[in-house]
Amino acid sequence: MTLTDTSPNARRDILITSALPYANGPIHIGHLVEYIQTDIWARFQKLRGHNCWYVCADDAHGTPIMLKARAEGITPEVLIARVGAEHQADFADFRIGFDNYHSTHSDENRYCATLIYERNRDKGHVTARTIHQAFDPVEQMFLPDRFIKGECPKCGAADQYGDNCEACGASYSPAELQNPRSVVSGAVPEQRESEHLFFRLADFEPMLREWTRGGGLQEQVANKLDEWFDAGLKEWDISRDAPYFGFEIPDHPGKFFYVWLDAPIGYMASFKHLCESERGRAAGLDFDAFWGKGSQAELYHFIGKDIIYFHALFWPAMLHGADFRTPTAIFAHGFLTVDGQKMSKSRGTFIKARTYLDHLNPEYLRYYFAAKLGPGVDDIDLSLDDFQARVNADLVGKVVNIASRTAGFITKRFGGRLAAELPEAGLFEEFAAAGQGIAEAYERREFSRAVRDIMALADRANQYIDEQAPWVIAKQDGRDAELQGICTQGLNLFRLLIGWLKPILPGTAEAAEAFLQIEPLTWEALSEPLLDHEIAKFKPLMTRVEPKHIEAVLAASKEDLAAAQQPTAGQSGETDTGGGHPAKDPIAETIDFDAFAKVDLRIARIAEAAPVEGADKLLQLTLDLGGGETRNVFAGIRKAYDPADLEGRLTVMVANLAPRKMRFGVSEGMVLAAGPGGKDVFILSPDAGAEPGMKVK
Repeated sequence: MTLTDTSPNARRDILITSALPYANGPIHIGHLVEYIQTDIWARFQKLRGHNCWYVCADDAHGTPIMLKARAEGITPEVLIARVGAEHQADFADFRIGFDNYHSTHSDENRYCATLIYERNRDKGHVTARTIHQAFDPVEQMFLPDRFIKGECPKCGAADQYGDNCEACGASYSPAELQNPRSVVSGAVPEQRESEHLFFRLADFEPMLREWTRGGGLQEQVANKLDEWFDAGLKEWDISRDAPYFGFEIPDHPGKFFYVWLDAPIGYMASFKHLCESERGRAAGLDFDAFWGKGSQAELYHFIGKDIIYFHALFWPAMLHGADFRTPTAIFAHGFLTVDGQKMSKSRGTFIKARTYLDHLNPEYLRYYFAAKLGPGVDDIDLSLDDFQARVNADLVGKVVNIASRTAGFITKRFGGRLAAELPEAGLFEEFAAAGQGIAEAYERREFSRAVRDIMALADRANQYIDEQAPWVIAKQDGRDAELQGICTQGLNLFRLLIGWLKPILPGTAEAAEAFLQIEPLTWEALSEPLLDHEIAKFKPLMTRVEPKHIEAVLAASKEDLAAAQQPTAGQSGETDTGGGHPAKDPIAETIDFDAFAKVDLRIARIAEAAPVEGADKLLQLTLDLGGGETRNVFAGIRKAYDPADLEGRLTVMVANLAPRKMRFGVSEGMVLAAGPGGKDVFILSPDAGAEPGMKVK
């Protein structure tokens, strides 16, 4: 990819985005790989003096959000507002410096989505045709592919989604799935007709072939897209049927824009919202100058490798068809593993952003990710032992150590005043000259190289202090000027290092600027030494990571798992891969035998069973465990059983599950259920020889 001019004198107009996090769950450390990577690059561009803006938004539409809100008994608007506030708090505390954070459920996004649709429609790039589609007769809704499960038509694997098989990798349509069931109600889907709108992607094949090979994509990504061209570009279904949480299509009542149509348009909407804000008006921001056809501004999207198809084919085609500019480049990244394995809830390595923040400095993770990130799409690993060692050795032991070893002498012996000149000006100039190479590494997103170069210089700065030994000179009479000069030299080298690390460690850099009593550092300002200047008393900028801090994060993450509400029968959980959009439910994490042995399964007699007012799927069960002990349990089995038929029957329950507070009361255990859901849920135990309280082995 061609490197843009990195000279700070060539002022550039730059707009940067990250993929929009889905508004149905919390931010976790897998997501943060992308937002930290993007934020570092945006901060670097601003540090260089460019006119750079970083925007994002919550992706707030789609069936999963509608169903989750319904399950919680709230409106989708209430859900996305709550999740949006949580997302923004997490991002702010991780020092992700968005210039604007918005929502796809906004007036700006409705306007932009409608405009892009109408322009493409009027040019003949949108067509309508009738399709057959899975319909849930119980919930009275059409089902997205991911809301249907059954047996793979190719290999026969059970519990596969309606679009592809995780066992053999085959792709197919939901109609081909064997023994399909709705994951919403458990009902057998029916095939019904519906008119849908399609975007004619093949109309843009010549343009897309040229764009994807025009230097705006990583080579691995461009090569991957060739497979789609070879297979033939297919029409893209851009509509969904009611009920659906999203924007209704203006000329098709009862039809809604598919979430993936208006999600990337959220980039435009967020920037439009910024332009129309007080800050945007004060800065003279012009929406068309960044998004108009022929714009000379630079537009960059940072995304996960799982959503390349939407961003590198559909998105530029939609923009081109609507007479908007296409992105300058799209930068894809890999996923995060922890200790060499997929993030695991049972091991406590599925770590929410807030859980991490409760125990550790966010800049530790920013630094560790930066030290691992390159310009490619490879996955990166968070080794918890390496995390502790690298933070302690590099940040505390090298960078901060330079200031802590020299600042005290300046404060105590020289009233906090630095010397008027450097004893080794050539050393400072040699360090300052290294800034160009570090800038080039940042520009190319080679953060790991930038970190290596900075830490190599930190080693040299510490070596200088070791050789000069100011603690020895301080004890000798008549060498005050020499002592002041050595410490001034050390603090100027520290200032360079912290300035270069500022995109990665913005909070630490701000604290260092306060200690040095200087204006916010810019890349250009670093080339001049800080002399004959008064500094403040030094305060520790960072503390060491101790094993107990990491252990606390892992323990809290396991508590998050234990406290998480389990889906009731017939409901599906939602996960994502870190790319910002919903993905398939993962296969459950394996547990060892000792963990399984802790599950206490007991026979219980159903003493009472009653419907739960306000809940169409729940029954309230009073379970008799024998010896006078009873438990109150809520179970999502109302569609399968008449309460009167249950009373007096035996079932199996998890007796040592922690009580869970629900909207209707406290559930004191869990009834074991089998079956796909809906009417086909089986909870009863054979009566012969079984007694309440008997342990199941």
